[in-house]
Parts: sequence; C-alpha cells; structure tokens
Amino acid sequence: MTVAVPDRLVRATDVIGLPVVTIAGGDDIAEIRDVVYDASNHALIGFTLNKRGWFRGTLKAVLAADDIDAIGGDAVMVAADDALTDSAPSGATLTVPESKRDVMGNRVMSSDGNDLGEVTGVVISTGEDPAAVGYELVDERGDAVFVPISAQMAVSGTHLILPEASTSFVRNDLAGFGASIASFRAELDRASHDHDHEHGAEGRS
Repeated sequence: MTVAVPDRLVRATDVIGLPVVTIAGGDDIAEIRDVVYDASNHALIGFTLNKRGWFRGTLKAVLAADDIDAIGGDAVMVAADDALTDSAPSGATLTVPESKRDVMGNRVMSSDGNDLGEVTGVVISTGEDPAAVGYELVDERGDAVFVPISAQMAVSGTHLILPEASTSFVRNDLAGFGASIASFRAELDRASHDHDHEHGAEGRS
C-alpha cells in the first residue's frame, strides 16, 4: 500500500500573520492571529483572526480548520467570506481555548523510558486538508527534533508519551519529516489491517 507524502509541512507559528483570502473574489478578509490546537485529541481546531487594513484589531469571527481550502506559503485560502464564523464546529471553542489543549513545554517520553525533549511547537501539513501531523521538540543538546502525532499518545498535562514503535519515525529536520510521516501512516495502516485480519480469522474459527 502506498501512502502519499503529506503536503508541505510548516510550523504552526509560520501561519501566524498570513492573510486569509477568498477564492471566489480574491478578497483579503482577515489575518491569522493565533493557532488553536486541541492536545487532548491531537487535532488542529482552527485560527483566531485579526482585521486587515487601516482598522486593525482582533476579529470576533474565527476560522475553523474544516473551513480552510488550503494553506499556502503566502496566504490561507477559503471559498468565500462566510468561512469566517463566530464559533467552531462540534462544540470546540476557538475563542477561549481550554488550558488542557496547551502542550507547549511538555516533555515527550517514549514508552520505553527515553526523554526525547520538550515540546516547542506543532507541525501542520498544508494544502487542501490542513492538519496537525507532528510536534517540534528541543532535545537536551538544544537541537530541533520532530515526532509524529499519534492517536495513541497519552497526554498527562506535563508529559506526552510516545509509543516505542513510533520512535523510529523521529527526525531532526523538517524537510525529511514529511517522508517519515508517510512511512508512519503506512505502518499504522498495516497494523490496523493485520489487527482486523486477525480478529476476522478468530471470528471464523
């Protein structure tokens, strides 16, 4: 099974300050103010916004991740200005993020007891389906380390626990991290397929 390499990867902080532009009319309708991330579900929720132009300031409206058409190098693209809403879907709060969503400063430990570093940021895949795909860490030497996000990662409030099987996909450069994520996803797919096949065989026995 071939798993596609994710679209261009960026640090979540690199999206801050980008204009929000409509595909329908090419209008520059807002600017990304902050990234809202739910650590409990390892999910990108969306963005809070600033106004553009002469009357700059915080916008009440927010932009949910599901309403983004693409994140490019120079702009966040949405279909039309109605992509900006006063609330996020599924009850997720964009305007007042819950403290449990904040993983900055948490230590990442592997399940076999190795300290991989401290979380300094979230890595986002761009393109037509933006999503949180990894964490950026700083290790004990002060070097950047990138680890893939997994639904199996436990969040305690002070630590993230990375399954031992995931540590082989840790990388030290963002450029090579995309291919690592593709391999990581392929491994998850294989494990899921093997699990389903095993249980299916048990059901027939």
